[in-house]
Amino acid sequence: MNHLVIALIVFACVFGSSLLGMWARAMLPEHHLSDQSIGVVKMATGLIATMAALVLGLLVSSAKGTFDTVSSELVQNSASVIQLDRVLAKYGPDAQQVRVLLKRVYAEKIQILDSGDEAQMAKLGNAESVSQLEAFQRKLESLAPRDDEHVQLKAKAMQIVESVFAARWLALLQTKSSIPISLLIVLVLWLSIVFGTFGLFAERNGTIVAALMMCALSTSGAIFLIEEMSTPLYGLVSVSLAPMHDAFAHLGR
Repeated sequence: MNHLVIALIVFACVFGSSLLGMWARAMLPEHHLSDQSIGVVKMATGLIATMAALVLGLLVSSAKGTFDTVSSELVQNSASVIQLDRVLAKYGPDAQQVRVLLKRVYAEKIQILDSGDEAQMAKLGNAESVSQLEAFQRKLESLAPRDDEHVQLKAKAMQIVESVFAARWLALLQTKSSIPISLLIVLVLWLSIVFGTFGLFAERNGTIVAALMMCALSTSGAIFLIEEMSTPLYGLVSVSLAPMHDAFAHLGR
Protein backbone atom coordinates (compact mmCIF):
# COMPACT_ATOMS: atom_id res chain seq x y z
CA MET A 1 0.00 0.00 0.00
CA ASN A 2 1.17 3.55 -0.74
CA HIS A 3 2.91 5.10 2.26
CA LEU A 4 0.95 8.34 1.96
CA VAL A 5 -2.32 6.40 2.01
CA ILE A 6 -1.20 4.57 5.16
CA ALA A 7 -0.36 7.90 6.81
CA LEU A 8 -3.77 9.33 5.88
CA ILE A 9 -5.52 6.27 7.32
CA VAL A 10 -3.53 6.66 10.55
CA PHE A 11 -4.45 10.36 10.71
CA ALA A 12 -8.15 9.59 10.15
CA CYS A 13 -8.17 6.93 12.88
CA VAL A 14 -6.27 9.01 15.44
CA PHE A 15 -7.98 12.35 14.86
CA GLY A 16 -11.35 10.67 14.44
CA SER A 17 -10.98 8.99 17.83
CA SER A 18 -10.35 12.38 19.48
CA LEU A 19 -13.53 13.78 17.90
CA LEU A 20 -15.38 10.66 19.02
CA GLY A 21 -14.11 11.28 22.54
CA MET A 22 -15.47 14.83 22.49
CA TRP A 23 -18.83 13.53 21.34
CA ALA A 24 -18.85 10.84 24.06
CA ARG A 25 -18.12 13.49 26.73
CA ALA A 26 -21.50 15.10 26.12
CA MET A 27 -23.24 11.72 26.41
CA LEU A 28 -21.65 10.56 29.69
CA PRO A 29 -23.32 11.11 33.07
CA GLU A 30 -21.60 13.68 35.29
CA HIS A 31 -20.41 11.13 37.86
CA HIS A 32 -18.37 9.41 35.11
CA LEU A 33 -16.38 12.61 34.78
CA SER A 34 -15.53 13.00 38.46
CA ASP A 35 -11.96 13.81 39.49
CA GLN A 36 -11.43 10.25 40.71
CA SER A 37 -12.64 8.73 37.44
CA ILE A 38 -10.56 11.13 35.39
CA GLY A 39 -7.47 10.34 37.48
CA VAL A 40 -7.80 6.58 36.95
CA VAL A 41 -8.39 6.94 33.21
CA LYS A 42 -5.41 9.28 32.87
CA MET A 43 -3.14 6.78 34.64
CA ALA A 44 -4.28 3.95 32.36
CA THR A 45 -3.93 6.15 29.29
CA GLY A 46 -0.46 7.23 30.41
CA LEU A 47 0.65 3.58 30.37
CA ILE A 48 -0.66 3.11 26.82
CA ALA A 49 0.90 6.39 25.71
CA THR A 50 4.27 5.28 27.10
CA MET A 51 4.11 1.97 25.23
CA ALA A 52 3.11 3.74 22.00
CA ALA A 53 5.98 6.23 22.37
CA LEU A 54 8.48 3.41 22.95
CA VAL A 55 7.29 1.50 19.90
CA LEU A 56 7.37 4.64 17.74
CA GLY A 57 10.89 5.39 18.92
CA LEU A 58 12.07 1.86 18.17
CA LEU A 59 10.47 1.93 14.71
CA VAL A 60 12.09 5.28 13.87
CA SER A 61 15.46 3.95 15.04
CA SER A 62 15.07 0.75 13.02
CA ALA A 63 13.99 2.62 9.87
CA LYS A 64 16.86 5.10 10.23
CA GLY A 65 19.27 2.17 10.62
CA THR A 66 17.96 0.62 7.40
CA PHE A 67 18.26 3.94 5.58
CA ASP A 68 21.82 4.53 6.80
CA THR A 69 22.87 0.96 5.96
CA VAL A 70 21.65 1.19 2.37
CA SER A 71 23.21 4.64 1.97
CA SER A 72 26.55 3.37 3.29
CA GLU A 73 26.43 0.28 1.07
CA LEU A 74 25.65 2.46 -1.94
CA VAL A 75 28.73 4.62 -1.32
CA GLN A 76 30.90 1.54 -0.71
CA ASN A 77 29.52 -0.14 -3.83
CA SER A 78 30.30 2.94 -5.95
CA ALA A 79 33.86 3.06 -4.65
CA SER A 80 34.29 -0.66 -5.35
CA VAL A 81 33.07 -0.24 -8.95
CA ILE A 82 35.65 2.51 -9.53
CA GLN A 83 38.33 0.29 -7.99
CA LEU A 84 37.27 -2.60 -10.22
CA ASP A 85 37.50 -0.43 -13.32
CA ARG A 86 40.99 0.75 -12.37
CA VAL A 87 42.16 -2.82 -11.79
CA LEU A 88 40.84 -3.80 -15.22
CA ALA A 89 42.59 -0.78 -16.73
CA LYS A 90 45.88 -1.98 -15.25
CA TYR A 91 45.20 -5.43 -16.69
CA GLY A 92 45.53 -3.98 -20.16
CA PRO A 93 43.76 -4.23 -23.55
CA ASP A 94 42.62 -7.79 -22.88
CA ALA A 95 40.18 -6.47 -20.27
CA GLN A 96 38.76 -3.67 -22.45
CA GLN A 97 35.59 -5.60 -23.35
CA VAL A 98 34.99 -6.33 -19.66
CA ARG A 99 35.33 -2.62 -18.86
CA VAL A 100 32.82 -1.73 -21.59
CA LEU A 101 30.39 -4.34 -20.28
CA LEU A 102 30.85 -3.05 -16.73
CA LYS A 103 29.98 0.49 -17.78
CA ARG A 104 26.90 -0.66 -19.71
CA VAL A 105 25.58 -2.78 -16.84
CA TYR A 106 26.23 -0.02 -14.31
CA ALA A 107 24.43 2.54 -16.50
CA GLU A 108 21.35 0.30 -16.67
CA LYS A 109 21.26 -0.08 -12.88
CA ILE A 110 21.57 3.68 -12.39
CA GLN A 111 18.74 4.27 -14.85
CA ILE A 112 16.47 1.90 -12.92
CA LEU A 113 17.31 3.51 -9.57
CA ASP A 114 16.82 7.01 -11.01
CA SER A 115 13.28 6.07 -12.06
CA GLY A 116 12.19 5.80 -8.41
CA ASP A 117 9.53 3.32 -9.54
CA GLU A 118 8.90 0.34 -7.27
CA ALA A 119 7.98 -1.82 -10.28
CA GLN A 120 11.28 -0.93 -11.94
CA MET A 121 13.17 -1.68 -8.72
CA ALA A 122 11.82 -5.22 -8.82
CA LYS A 123 13.83 -5.77 -12.00
CA LEU A 124 17.06 -5.45 -9.99
CA GLY A 125 16.42 -8.82 -8.42
CA ASN A 126 14.72 -10.72 -11.25
CA ALA A 127 16.22 -13.62 -13.19
CA GLU A 128 17.23 -11.45 -16.15
CA SER A 129 19.24 -9.10 -13.94
CA VAL A 130 20.93 -12.00 -12.16
CA SER A 131 21.80 -13.62 -15.50
CA GLN A 132 23.29 -10.34 -16.73
CA LEU A 133 25.53 -10.07 -13.67
CA GLU A 134 26.55 -13.71 -13.95
CA ALA A 135 27.42 -13.13 -17.62
CA PHE A 136 29.68 -10.26 -16.58
CA GLN A 137 31.33 -12.48 -13.98
CA ARG A 138 31.92 -15.23 -16.56
CA LYS A 139 33.39 -12.66 -18.93
CA LEU A 140 35.82 -11.64 -16.22
CA GLU A 141 36.66 -15.25 -15.42
CA SER A 142 37.44 -15.90 -19.10
CA LEU A 143 40.45 -13.57 -19.00
CA ALA A 144 43.67 -15.52 -19.54
CA PRO A 145 46.53 -14.03 -17.45
CA ARG A 146 49.89 -13.88 -19.23
CA ASP A 147 52.09 -13.56 -16.16
CA ASP A 148 52.02 -13.37 -12.37
CA GLU A 149 51.07 -9.70 -12.38
CA HIS A 150 47.98 -10.40 -14.48
CA VAL A 151 47.11 -13.37 -12.24
CA GLN A 152 47.13 -11.06 -9.23
CA LEU A 153 45.09 -8.39 -11.02
CA LYS A 154 42.48 -10.93 -12.10
CA ALA A 155 42.24 -12.35 -8.57
CA LYS A 156 41.80 -8.85 -7.15
CA ALA A 157 39.11 -8.06 -9.72
CA MET A 158 37.21 -11.25 -8.87
CA GLN A 159 37.39 -10.39 -5.17
CA ILE A 160 35.97 -6.91 -5.80
CA VAL A 161 33.16 -8.35 -7.93
CA GLU A 162 32.18 -10.74 -5.14
CA SER A 163 32.03 -7.88 -2.63
CA VAL A 164 29.99 -5.72 -5.01
CA PHE A 165 27.47 -8.51 -5.59
CA ALA A 166 27.18 -9.16 -1.84
CA ALA A 167 26.55 -5.45 -1.15
CA ARG A 168 23.99 -5.36 -3.95
CA TRP A 169 21.91 -8.19 -2.46
CA LEU A 170 22.14 -6.65 1.00
CA ALA A 171 20.79 -3.35 -0.31
CA LEU A 172 17.95 -5.08 -2.18
CA LEU A 173 16.93 -7.09 0.88
CA GLN A 174 16.98 -3.96 3.04
CA THR A 175 14.55 -2.17 0.73
CA LYS A 176 11.84 -4.75 1.34
CA SER A 177 11.60 -4.11 5.07
CA SER A 178 8.61 -2.22 6.43
CA ILE A 179 6.35 -2.10 9.49
CA PRO A 180 4.55 -5.44 10.01
CA ILE A 181 0.84 -4.84 9.46
CA SER A 182 -0.05 -6.43 12.81
CA LEU A 183 2.31 -4.09 14.68
CA LEU A 184 0.94 -1.10 12.76
CA ILE A 185 -2.65 -2.03 13.67
CA VAL A 186 -1.78 -2.38 17.37
CA LEU A 187 0.12 0.92 17.34
CA VAL A 188 -2.77 2.78 15.69
CA LEU A 189 -5.16 1.21 18.22
CA TRP A 190 -3.01 2.47 21.11
CA LEU A 191 -2.78 5.95 19.59
CA SER A 192 -6.53 6.02 18.98
CA ILE A 193 -7.20 5.17 22.63
CA VAL A 194 -4.82 7.90 23.79
CA PHE A 195 -6.31 10.56 21.51
CA GLY A 196 -9.84 9.42 22.32
CA THR A 197 -9.07 10.03 25.99
CA PHE A 198 -7.68 13.47 25.15
CA GLY A 199 -10.96 14.32 23.48
CA LEU A 200 -13.00 12.84 26.31
CA PHE A 201 -11.54 15.19 28.90
CA ALA A 202 -11.19 18.29 26.73
CA GLU A 203 -13.62 21.15 26.25
CA ARG A 204 -15.05 21.34 22.76
CA ASN A 205 -13.61 24.47 21.16
CA GLY A 206 -11.63 25.43 18.08
CA THR A 207 -8.29 25.69 19.86
CA ILE A 208 -8.52 22.16 21.32
CA VAL A 209 -9.65 20.68 17.99
CA ALA A 210 -6.80 22.41 16.14
CA ALA A 211 -4.25 21.23 18.73
CA LEU A 212 -5.46 17.63 18.52
CA MET A 213 -5.44 17.81 14.72
CA MET A 214 -1.79 19.00 14.74
CA CYS A 215 -0.82 16.20 17.14
CA ALA A 216 -2.58 13.61 14.98
CA LEU A 217 -0.88 15.03 11.90
CA SER A 218 2.52 14.78 13.60
CA THR A 219 1.86 11.18 14.59
CA SER A 220 0.77 10.14 11.11
CA GLY A 221 3.79 12.03 9.73
CA ALA A 222 6.06 9.91 11.93
CA ILE A 223 4.46 6.74 10.54
CA PHE A 224 4.95 8.10 7.01
CA LEU A 225 8.66 8.78 7.63
CA ILE A 226 9.14 5.30 9.11
CA GLU A 227 7.56 3.67 6.06
CA GLU A 228 9.57 5.85 3.66
CA MET A 229 12.92 5.26 5.35
CA SER A 230 12.23 1.52 5.39
CA THR A 231 12.29 1.59 1.56
CA PRO A 232 15.31 3.84 0.94
CA LEU A 233 15.76 3.16 -2.79
CA TYR A 234 12.42 4.66 -3.84
CA GLY A 235 9.76 7.01 -2.53
CA LEU A 236 9.82 10.61 -1.35
CA VAL A 237 12.57 9.89 1.19
CA SER A 238 15.31 8.01 -0.66
CA VAL A 239 19.08 7.74 -0.52
CA SER A 240 21.18 9.97 -2.74
CA LEU A 241 22.39 8.38 -5.98
CA ALA A 242 25.13 10.99 -6.40
CA PRO A 243 27.90 8.49 -5.50
CA MET A 244 26.74 6.17 -8.30
CA HIS A 245 26.67 9.01 -10.84
CA ASP A 246 30.13 10.10 -9.75
CA ALA A 247 31.40 6.53 -10.05
CA PHE A 248 29.89 6.19 -13.53
CA ALA A 249 31.66 9.38 -14.64
CA HIS A 250 35.01 7.76 -13.75
CA LEU A 251 34.38 4.47 -15.57
CA GLY A 252 36.31 3.88 -18.77
CA ARG A 253 38.88 6.62 -18.20
